[in-house]
Amino acid sequence: MPVYARIRADLEGAIRSGELPAGASVPTERELAEQYGVSRATVQRALTDMAQAGLVIRRRRAGTVVAGGGAGANLLRFTDLMAHGPELEGSHRVLGAQVVPAESAGEDLPGVDPEEPVIHIRRIKDDAHGVPVAVESAVIPFSVAPRLLQEDLGPLTTLAYFHRTGVPVSRSRLYITPMVAGEAEADALAIEPGAPLFHLRRETYLRSGGLAELFTCALSPHAFRLFIEQSVETDQPHSKERP
Repeated sequence: MPVYARIRADLEGAIRSGELPAGASVPTERELAEQYGVSRATVQRALTDMAQAGLVIRRRRAGTVVAGGGAGANLLRFTDLMAHGPELEGSHRVLGAQVVPAESAGEDLPGVDPEEPVIHIRRIKDDAHGVPVAVESAVIPFSVAPRLLQEDLGPLTTLAYFHRTGVPVSRSRLYITPMVAGEAEADALAIEPGAPLFHLRRETYLRSGGLAELFTCALSPHAFRLFIEQSVETDQPHSKERP
């Protein structure tokens, strides 16, 4: 067995046994290199393989930690047109917010003329501990929400804003695909390039059929346990069917 594979096997064993629980720091590259008598490049290969497998999270200047399940996040919140709160718990840091031509937003905007003015908001989502977990982008045609930039954009949830201000939205669809972090995502999230991420794309439409918003998000898969749950609450007992 190559040494890098043995390092990975030993670390995986420590994770499975609970010796290295979720959130625990993994020994540094220097410590592992000294322990196994190998170069740091060999250790880096083992840790990179583990990061790509979702077992650990490598953060620039902060070392490597064991990946955990994270808090729960119901994916249905991303498409809840009656939303009153955020899709994911945490806070935002606004990177930019401006009105630009649609063609300058860098997104595929269904049915939107390239010269139509749109509001483009870019933010980083931090978890409850202040760790960056997602890079978000929201593009809204200016005609849909002309006063949007007057809002406090830190805590803003666009679907909740639409509901509160009476924007006539009728449907919202969410697409989820796997991706790996490029340089931009790696810098924003303080992770290694090539780390696994989820790419979320939400398209929300007006009753008239026009686009109300395009929301995209590069989300760390270790930050939240994503699930789908629906429930029906009623004070009435179920009636028995008659033959």
